[in-house]
Amino acid sequence: MALRVQTLAELEVLCNHLYEGTDLAQRMQAEKVLLELIDSPECLSQCQLLLEQGTTSYAQLLAATCLSKLVSRASPLPVEQRIDIRNYILNYVASQPKLAPFVIQALVQVIAKITKLGWFEVLKDQLIFRDIIADVKKFLQGTVDHYIIGVMILSELTQEMNLVDYSRPSAKHRKIATSFRDTSLKEILMLACSLLKELLAKPLTLQDQQQQSLAMQLLKLVLNCLNFDFIGNSADESADDLCTVQIPTNWRTIFLEPETLDLFFDLYHSLPPMLSQLALSCLVQFASTRRSLFSNPERAKYLGNLIKGVKQILENPQGLSDPGNYHEFCRFLARLKTNYQLGELVMVKDYPEVIQLIANFTITSLQHWEFAPNSVHYLLTLWQRMVASVPFVKTAEPHLLDTYAPEITKAYITSRLECVPVVIRDGLEDPLDDTATVFQQLEQLCTVSRCEYEKTCTLLVQLFDQNAQNYQKLLHSSSRNPLEITVQEGRLAWLVYFVGTFVGGRLTYTSTDEHDAMDGELSCRVFQLISLMDAQLPQSSNEKVELAILWFLDQFRKTYVGDQLQHTSKVYARMSEVLGITDDNHVLETFMTKIVTNLKYRGRCEPVISRTLQFLNDLSVGYSLLKKLVKIEAVKFMLQNHTSKHFPFLGISDNYSLSDLRCRTVFYTALTRLLMVDLGEDEDEFENFMLPLTVSFESVTQIFNSSFEQEEAKRMLIGLARDLRGIAFALNTKTSYTMLFDWIYPAYISVLQRAIELWYREPACTTPILKLMAEFMQNRSQRLNFDVSSPNGILLFREASKMICTYDTIVSSSCCASLDYIVTYLFKHLAKEGKKTLRCREISQDGQRLLHFMQQNPEILQQMMSILMNTIIFEDCRNQWSVSRPLLGLILLNEKYFSELRATLITSQPDNKREVLDHCFRNLMEGVEQNLLVKNRDRFTQNMSVFRRDMAEALRSEGASDPGSLDMMS
Repeated sequence: MALRVQTLAELEVLCNHLYEGTDLAQRMQAEKVLLELIDSPECLSQCQLLLEQGTTSYAQLLAATCLSKLVSRASPLPVEQRIDIRNYILNYVASQPKLAPFVIQALVQVIAKITKLGWFEVLKDQLIFRDIIADVKKFLQGTVDHYIIGVMILSELTQEMNLVDYSRPSAKHRKIATSFRDTSLKEILMLACSLLKELLAKPLTLQDQQQQSLAMQLLKLVLNCLNFDFIGNSADESADDLCTVQIPTNWRTIFLEPETLDLFFDLYHSLPPMLSQLALSCLVQFASTRRSLFSNPERAKYLGNLIKGVKQILENPQGLSDPGNYHEFCRFLARLKTNYQLGELVMVKDYPEVIQLIANFTITSLQHWEFAPNSVHYLLTLWQRMVASVPFVKTAEPHLLDTYAPEITKAYITSRLECVPVVIRDGLEDPLDDTATVFQQLEQLCTVSRCEYEKTCTLLVQLFDQNAQNYQKLLHSSSRNPLEITVQEGRLAWLVYFVGTFVGGRLTYTSTDEHDAMDGELSCRVFQLISLMDAQLPQSSNEKVELAILWFLDQFRKTYVGDQLQHTSKVYARMSEVLGITDDNHVLETFMTKIVTNLKYRGRCEPVISRTLQFLNDLSVGYSLLKKLVKIEAVKFMLQNHTSKHFPFLGISDNYSLSDLRCRTVFYTALTRLLMVDLGEDEDEFENFMLPLTVSFESVTQIFNSSFEQEEAKRMLIGLARDLRGIAFALNTKTSYTMLFDWIYPAYISVLQRAIELWYREPACTTPILKLMAEFMQNRSQRLNFDVSSPNGILLFREASKMICTYDTIVSSSCCASLDYIVTYLFKHLAKEGKKTLRCREISQDGQRLLHFMQQNPEILQQMMSILMNTIIFEDCRNQWSVSRPLLGLILLNEKYFSELRATLITSQPDNKREVLDHCFRNLMEGVEQNLLVKNRDRFTQNMSVFRRDMAEALRSEGASDPGSLDMMS
């Protein structure tokens, strides 16, 4: 029953509980009462009471929140009432401009919602909610506080008009937004710009809070105007680099005036950082204006003004020391290249000076590697797109990228090498650990590096040789300083990443034979480093270097290995001289040797094993490569020796977490693809390949037949399930799949069934087994089309069904036991709430939370009772005892709802059956008392067994309605 709130004191106590209270129960009770207040006919009068006589800001905030929810309801208030609310709030904020900012914001939001939702409403032949700008202009004639409120109203209205409410028809939203755009948005933008000009014309006092607040609200208003979804495409905000602002054509005059851009550049230079970054955000949108708004001469002039502003900022860079300004300026630079072509940029008068300033700014930013990596992304985007555009520039004007792009690449490389000793010695966060950011930046850098590639390669060769020599000296030094070795390995990791990146960049840029020869020069050094690192095994290994090497190998594979390779490629010329690697066959041998080495010696390093197996998996996709791979000795070794003795990661030691076993699926998928190349119908070859798994299954069977070590058996089965899933995934022919079926059925599939029964509570065990069965049932490439005379299809279906039913029954019983525990707890405390015993008062906080939640949401227990009743009456319920235990508690807690269910079922049947069904329900509760004692539960379980049998017979008999139509949840 709802509490009746009338007095101001009661309301303010509820506000304190809601916004400041620490007691959970009090806060939830306050929420409940206040939700009831919104639906109460007294809501408006109570809100008025809070606004006019409330002594705290929270009381006013509550009133604004209630009004917001009230005016947003699906069934709107009468037009006259909404007009009264709007006018009341306008007068209220006008008479009290010193309210707390969050209260004003909440009240302004109510005005915006009323205006938007009533945009097309007519009263006495007038669109009565469209005179908002006229109302705002009255505020602009008052004090500074009134001025700020007026701007806030326009800003909130613009934002509200742009906000999609998915609970309402999208077509209606678009209609309102379009009308607002066409009738009011331009006027609002022009008003905001003129007010900013007035503000800028006065002497700015940085200590004047009112002046700062006004500037902030005006800039937010402009930004909301420019961020408006003009054409209804609801652009993905995360796609920042692809954004174009679709400015309406009738706004051209605003954008053609040079004073518009000058205004915002001047504001940037004049305002403190918190405000100047808003000015830059506006400039980002101005730079993103759609190209088609201008003619070619107009666009050139507009771009010239943008570039002039960039030059001014970079010549006076003090403001860029603020992180917010720095980030927005980087976005601004990136948008210039997104929206304008390199051919247009080079034609700008100040281009040579500006490109030099931008280059110096980028180099300085890269040297401060610890500062704002998210902002650096935009700078690298700018240079990546500039360099990518070079082949398409037709003008005679020099683009100067051949001068500056190598400097950018050099700055990135040297800054990352210089960061290594600082990171290690000071214990800072290593940029290499954030692989997502590193890979994104390297992808951008690979394009930049290909501009004047000779300079980049010369630098990288020099740095690689220098660091590799230092590393070798440290290894052979008698003192062997571990810290210095770690620093040198960190530098080598970065250098290997750079080589992989630049080699991979061949695919993104026009390449020449000379460039391929340089790739060979760089690649030689990495292959030599691989030999040096592997020679130290198993005594020492560096994870970061190994991951970098795998990155390089994958980039080399994509670029120089496979069908796309030109066998005359110069990349192998230098590699042949130094390493004896003459073609991609030799490279594949090196790849496989490295893979086997990693799997043998780095089994405890999950990241390296996972990346190595992914590399192996990528190599195994594609028939032409597979034909070459199976001839390699390392591959033959893997096919014949895939055991934990040779590859420790296949073991079941406690040193490995269960999640580490996931990589085994990838391993066996790749291995089985290699096996399939020459397998044909050779069953003996398949049996030999499966021998390690056969031994493991036999071991599990023996463990099951004795007093077994559960943990060991469980780990073995998890590993086997993952192995077999990988094998099954790769067997895409009917012949090979049949070999696997004959191997696993019947002996080993029964072991999996047993595991499901034993460890049904442990997803770490059941999930791999169920995923294996799902893969086993996949009819990929028609592999399940057994011969007509073969029973395999039926056997497979039977085993899968058996496993699903077993798991379902066991899990259902477990769920019922959990539900029974909850229901019993609720019955003890909820059904006997009136008895205020000491024990009841000592309920834990979690218990209070559960009781309160169930009181607020009784339909949850009712739905559960419906599900269990449906299961008993209409389904093949195999765990009646388990279902009966929670069902009794649910019935006792919801006797009224149980009576309704009973009546619904009985009335849905023909008249001649109703008495029989009523008798069944009476017998169900015959002798059952109002408690959950074991004796009473057993009585109910016996009754339920008879009830289920009698109900099934009654519903099956002639004249009964279709049981499918009796779903109690409907």
